[in-house]
Amino acid sequence: MSPFERKFGKYAIRNLSFVLVMCYAVGYLLELFDRSGLLITYLTLNPYAILHGQIWRLVTWVLIPPSSGGLFFTLLMLYFYCSIGTSLERTWGTYRYNVYLFQGMLFTIAGSFLLMGYCYLFKPEISLLGAVLTIDSPAEYFTIIAMMFSTYYINMSIFLAYAATFPDAQVLLMFIIPIRVKWLGVIYAVMLLFQFLGTNVYGKFAIGASLLNFVVFFLTSRNMMHLNPKQIHRRQEFKRDVRRNTGITKHKCAICGRTEVDSPQMQFRFCSKCDGNYEYCEEHLYTHTHIKRQ
Repeated sequence: MSPFERKFGKYAIRNLSFVLVMCYAVGYLLELFDRSGLLITYLTLNPYAILHGQIWRLVTWVLIPPSSGGLFFTLLMLYFYCSIGTSLERTWGTYRYNVYLFQGMLFTIAGSFLLMGYCYLFKPEISLLGAVLTIDSPAEYFTIIAMMFSTYYINMSIFLAYAATFPDAQVLLMFIIPIRVKWLGVIYAVMLLFQFLGTNVYGKFAIGASLLNFVVFFLTSRNMMHLNPKQIHRRQEFKRDVRRNTGITKHKCAICGRTEVDSPQMQFRFCSKCDGNYEYCEEHLYTHTHIKRQ
């Protein structure tokens, strides 16, 4: 367990995939009742508007769901991403899955601001319905560009991570053809590569920023790609057993004897009122009898 996980792991959001799917559901309802699409434009990841006071866009862009092909495929998509996300959370752990998703969102936000800087430096033109807009009209210019930043590629990064973690899992292509997830991952990766090479500079920023978290995940986890989830779990258990058997720990409660190996989420503190270096877990920190030297 990393120091960051030991310190911030308790704040990780459980069932984050379900929370994300509920955000998509809200977004679909907004699209259903807002036929003009005006409300959605106030929720997009528009860096120009954010710098002009509309800071809610840093969060509300997550409500904008990926495009769908009708109610049935929308429900199927929501169920699919909720299912694979839950599987990843159970295998990786809540903290690591939170880091993966929020890292992708932060990369997307950073990409939008980097794109704005690029546009101000090079002032590219963008065409819309026959009209050409330049950086001289930044409000309308970035309103159009902001629609390119959505959760679509975040979902793609979730699927690619699932394919890398569960390569031998099978799904039914078109509800009929069984196919291993790793081959679907390869197909999606090739499609994303062609999209990246064939799109304009705005699309390249959107795709690259949103999928950067998968690149980071792949580089940091490539030594475990050949292992299945059960093997990963056994390796983690083995490492914990080794640490426990060697007796090397950083924290130990003076009352119950628990260490950070026994209770990874437990907080340990030294007591300033005790004479000597006595450390206690969070359950005994305020209930123990202070030790005083005679």
